[in-house]
Amino acid sequence: MFNNSRATRKIAQSLALVALSTPFLAACGDSSNEAADDTITFAAVPAESSQSLQSDYDNLVKLIAKETGKKVEFQNASDYAAVVEGQRAGKIDIASYGPFSYVIAHDSGVSIEAVASPTNDESKDPAYTSLAYVKDGSDIKSLKDLKGKKVCFVDPASTSGYLVPTKGLMDEGLKPDADLEPVMAGGHDASLLTLNDGGCDVAFAHDAMLKTLEKSSQIKPGALKSIWESDPITEDPIALNTETISAEDLTKIKKALTEKANKPALVKEGICTSEEDCTLPEEIEWGYLPVTDADFNSIREICETTKADACNAVS
Repeated sequence: MFNNSRATRKIAQSLALVALSTPFLAACGDSSNEAADDTITFAAVPAESSQSLQSDYDNLVKLIAKETGKKVEFQNASDYAAVVEGQRAGKIDIASYGPFSYVIAHDSGVSIEAVASPTNDESKDPAYTSLAYVKDGSDIKSLKDLKGKKVCFVDPASTSGYLVPTKGLMDEGLKPDADLEPVMAGGHDASLLTLNDGGCDVAFAHDAMLKTLEKSSQIKPGALKSIWESDPITEDPIALNTETISAEDLTKIKKALTEKANKPALVKEGICTSEEDCTLPEEIEWGYLPVTDADFNSIREICETTKADACNAVS
């Protein structure tokens, strides 16, 4: 779907090459190395072309290091495939996934457990949405108008940038493998920036990205508008590798991520000086709440409905 044969080849090629050629994985070292016993590797993929990803995760890294007494090394992964294969190979202990890439990894046999997802409000479930955007003044008013249009997506393993939009388009009677001209932008920011620059007619991205790009003056406020929004999606989970982390450390890390990975607790722990100056990934305003694998069953249901090739890209 959306030229899924090409999309699937892209993922498959990444998976085949990643263990051999990705410096990110090589940097993690040999899990059998004696020093690895005292080191925990935490990996994430940026939602945008960010040079500050490591600093965004710095407070979480400090929290896990404090709770376990271990050195925590952060790795900026190039794409979802690198994270999946890194955990499969035992090179990554903790990873921040997109919901879809988590399901791909978990259901393909990678020994991981989803433990926490972010929220901006501790009283609300950790959830977000996918949106379709057009340029202001466009004659495209809904997904029904997308036949024959050039459409920007994020990545074949992106939840809000690919899988959920696939379901939305199919619900409107469009045949994704025949009715659209897809553009795989590579990032949520790139999807919207490509639209803004005229490289596509419609772009999908998660619900916080436009605000981020407007705040950084990369897109002028009001230049883009939403024409569709999905149902809520459980937020990006942090998943623990149950084969590479000891039972003792698993318990400590779960407790840290579900009880202390929030701004009030991080201040209390002395990791942040104030809630206002306490940075969390992707400008999370509060922190993390517990999740389980069952919270991602809606992604599996979308896979069943769409029969998207990307759902089976990792085996």
